[in-house]
Amino acid sequence: MFRHTKMKVQVLCAALAIGSTGFAAVAQAADLKVGVIVPLSGPISAQGLNDELGIKAALKYQGSVAGHNIKVIKLDDQSNSALATRNARKLIDQEHVDVLVGAGGVPSSLAIATVATEGKTPLVSFTPIDLTGEKAEWAKTTTQSGDLMVGAVVDEMKRNGVKTVGYIGFSDAWGDSAYAALQKYAEPAGIKIVANERYARTDNSLTAQALKVISARPDAVLGGGAGTPGALPYIALRERGYKGVMYGTYALISPEFVQLVGKAGQGLIVSSGPSLVGPQLPDSNASKKTIAEFNKAFQEVNNSQPNDLFSAYSFDTILVIADAAKRVPSNVVPGTEAYRLALRDELNKTTKLPTTQGLLSYTPASSYGLGKDSVVMLELVDAKWMLRK
Repeated sequence: MFRHTKMKVQVLCAALAIGSTGFAAVAQAADLKVGVIVPLSGPISAQGLNDELGIKAALKYQGSVAGHNIKVIKLDDQSNSALATRNARKLIDQEHVDVLVGAGGVPSSLAIATVATEGKTPLVSFTPIDLTGEKAEWAKTTTQSGDLMVGAVVDEMKRNGVKTVGYIGFSDAWGDSAYAALQKYAEPAGIKIVANERYARTDNSLTAQALKVISARPDAVLGGGAGTPGALPYIALRERGYKGVMYGTYALISPEFVQLVGKAGQGLIVSSGPSLVGPQLPDSNASKKTIAEFNKAFQEVNNSQPNDLFSAYSFDTILVIADAAKRVPSNVVPGTEAYRLALRDELNKTTKLPTTQGLLSYTPASSYGLGKDSVVMLELVDAKWMLRK
């Protein structure tokens, strides 16, 4: 009995002897908690599954930073922005996460950004979110902006001699954003928009929209969809005999899209980040080394090579968080309001960080950090994405 008591006293004394330095070391061992919201079910679940694979690859590549293990708490938003909002509140209020990541769709990501700002918790999204002011200070994205990507498509249309274009896009925030960018760039490029048709992500048929676009006789059509629902305009147009050139954006790039669109997608031209065509890039490309590291980590943890764009964007979210976290002062620990604020500040100072998309730099004024040098043009040839020279 006496020995047992003595042992306990020795342990207690040893703990007290750690002092301030020891306590700092213990504090640094706290997990950096990342709340991830992805659409693992619902209309864009294919995209969410790819997002999930990218997160797994990132944790394989970098599972800790500055002495903190990166702990992911994942929730499914079911492709629903209302549920994404509730998930974000749960992760902040109940799980006390240090940073949010997500979500699969633009509407959900914008909803999460609102919660993140209110909850004083930084967000790193892997979808395009057009934010300014206080929301931009708290929410960043690893993607290129829709405006940038549509602008690149219009440039390609101009090079190809397109004079008229029709549009078929989602009837939501992403569809509106893509169309607004088309309006912004088409007229200065000498291209007239002759049709603007919309559809819901849950629609199964686009017969009426396709017929209206075809009747306008455009030289080309831009699809403003995303994921597998983004294949519907191209299928409907080809089934009804449309022979013009078809364009899209990075929002379409996934193996599920390629499988669904089938022969209707042959020759489809899209603007994209470079991660999908790493081996095709010149050695001078700023992304090539990071893409190779991403591909290696992805293969190790998922037993396959990535064949989509979404997993690369989600991989980059962890790179961005880790890069900011390593600069947070060591006496500021995860799980505290001070840490979330410091992490936000360091995210806004990110400068020329190598990612799968290029060199990324943030400022407090915008949620975006990538420029024109991060964009490449791809063409779907025999169900494979090929870099257009």
